This record gives sequence, structure tokens and C-alpha cells, in this order.
Amino acid sequence: MQKDDIFAEPLAQVPDFSFDAQVADVFPDMIQRSVPGYQTIIQTIGKLSSRFQQADSNYYDLGCSLGAATLAMRRNIDAVNSNIIAVDNSSAMVERCERHLQAFRSEVPVQVKLADIREQSIENAAIVVINFTLQFLPKADRSALLQRVYQGLKPGGLLLLSEKFVSADSTANDLLVELHYDFKRANGYSELEISQKRSALENVMKPDTLAEHQQRLTAAGFSSQTLWFQCFNFCSMVAIK
Repeated sequence: MQKDDIFAEPLAQVPDFSFDAQVADVFPDMIQRSVPGYQTIIQTIGKLSSRFQQADSNYYDLGCSLGAATLAMRRNIDAVNSNIIAVDNSSAMVERCERHLQAFRSEVPVQVKLADIREQSIENAAIVVINFTLQFLPKADRSALLQRVYQGLKPGGLLLLSEKFVSADSTANDLLVELHYDFKRANGYSELEISQKRSALENVMKPDTLAEHQQRLTAAGFSSQTLWFQCFNFCSMVAIK
């Protein structure tokens, strides 16, 4: 696993963060050292896939990156006529995702698509995963995506949504942010790396509050939803149709 040192040296101007080839090369290390509880979330996606699978159904990984959630689903799905669609708008991520998936044999077919998830049709779905992806979409586009997901899910279908969030209480939010920075420091990131990464993400990642997420899910049509995981300012929710 290649070490993430993208922001280790001082940059005269910090560019906006992009899921380019440089990030794709170090993404497994970056995500493990930056997102608390990431492996727990991926493992739970596998468990939920086993529980919520349905025969003759599609499974979507929207914003699939290197395919960790896709693999978790595929390892735990054995319902007949299951099909996984993994979508990402980064060509570097899609290329590496395809290579990664080829290393693991399975009877469950996976279609990896280079596309904008806002334009991806959702049909006959048992499960849809949006794992740390919604936060990179313009806020104005988020509700429409969730509404399309709801409409494309079969009865009893599951949406798993993981996000970084902001607290409506500024004091609590500052505490969660500092705890996250402590997590990154403990994983070897320097103050320079933390600062430059924060600057790179400032214009491209716009987190919501938990209340905004919950209201959006309700407005999309989900009557059953819950927060099942939180560590610092990172969380994962499930909503059932």
C-alpha cells in the first residue's frame, strides 16, 4: 500500500482536491489514516448486504472509488440473478477499481461505470451505497439524487449513506474537528499535511448537519432511517424503503 504523502511538502498554492491518479495511487492509505471507523463501515456494508439482498435485483455503489464497498457487497451476496453497478466520475479510480475487482473471483457480476452519479439511473435496486460521496456534490443536487434512489429501490430496499458532517453547535463542532485532527496526527500526518489537505478540500467538500441529512431522507420518502455509526464528525446512516 503506497503511503499518502501528497501534502507532505509545502505547496506555493494548494490546488482543489481532486480524485486524480495521484490520489488513486495512495487512496487506501489515505482513507485508513483519515476516516475513523472506515473498516467498520465497509465490514458492515457486507453484513447489511447479506441481510437485505433480494433475488433478481441490482446493487449500486455510487461513488465507488477503488471498490471497497462493491467488494464487501459481492462477498456477501448469494441471491440469484444479482448484479452490482459501481459508478465513479474519476477515470483513475474506475481503472484501478476494475483491476482490483479482477483480483477476486465471484459469481456476482459487477459493471464498473465511468459516469456522473447524478445521471445514473437507479432501477430494481435492493441496496444502494453512497459512501462518503454525497458531500462532494453541489448541495442543490443532493435531494434529487436521494429521491431517485428512493424511487429506484424495491420495497424493503436499503440505502446506506456515510458522510462527514458538521455539528449545528459550534462548540461541539470545534471539539469533533479537533478530535479528528488528533486521529490524523496519531496516524502520522503532520500539521502541514493536515493544514494543506484542509485547504484543498475547502472548496470541493461541503458537509451537512445530521439534521439536514435526516430531513433530506424523510423528504425523499424514507419513513425508516437511523444513525448506526458515528466517530467524531464522521457517520453512517441507513434508510429502508
